Amino acid sequence: MTDVDSNRGVYGITVAADLVGMGAQNLRLYEARGLLEPHRTPGGTRRYSSDDLDRLRRISDLLIDGLNLAGIAMVLRLETENARLRAGKE
Repeated sequence: MTDVDSNRGVYGITVAADLVGMGAQNLRLYEARGLLEPHRTPGGTRRYSSDDLDRLRRISDLLIDGLNLAGIAMVLRLETENARLRAGKE
């Protein structure tokens, strides 16, 4: 059995939006605000990975908790930095 690369962009925007229960326009907005960066094909089509879907679910949770997009961006940056530090990278 092969390992699945959770960072590999495989889902189109419509499928990704359906899988996380959001509208495709929300995914475009979150990308425009720098909250996620899906892979792009040579033709410019967005491709979302399993990691991107997890990040979208995290964004949804933070929205439910009452954060705005600026607050969510800050939380996501801090979580990424924390994970990087825990991994022992500088």
